[in-house]
Amino acid sequence: VQLQASGGGLVQAGKSLRLSCVASASPFRTYVISWHRQAPGKERELVASITSGGSPSYVDSVKGRFTISREGRRNTVYLQMNSLKPEDTAVYTCRARWGSIDYWGQGTQVTVSS
Repeated sequence: VQLQASGGGLVQAGKSLRLSCVASASPFRTYVISWHRQAPGKERELVASITSGGSPSYVDSVKGRFTISREGRRNTVYLQMNSLKPEDTAVYTCRARWGSIDYWGQGTQVTVSS
C-alpha cells in the first residue's frame, strides 16, 4: 500500500488548507485512514481519522475547525483545515490501517504564521 500526501504550505493564522491523501490500497473502503502530525520537539499525535463506514473522529484541539472526509472513487481522504492557528504547525502524515497492519505515507509540511 502506498500513500501520497499533499496540500501543505505556508498560510497565515485564520486561513485554510486542504490536505489530500491518495492511497493505492484496495479495496480502499476497507481501510481506516487517519491524519497525524508532529511538531518540532513534540511527539506525533493523531489528529483525525475516518472509518471504512465514514465515521470521523478528531482530537479535541481541532474539533470544529478540521473536517476529514473520504472519496472512494478517487481513493482519497481529505483533511479540510479551517481557522488555522500557529500551534497547528507540523508535518502532517496520513496512515492507512487494515486490521493490525499500518501503512504510512510521507509527510507534508503545514506552517501557520501569526
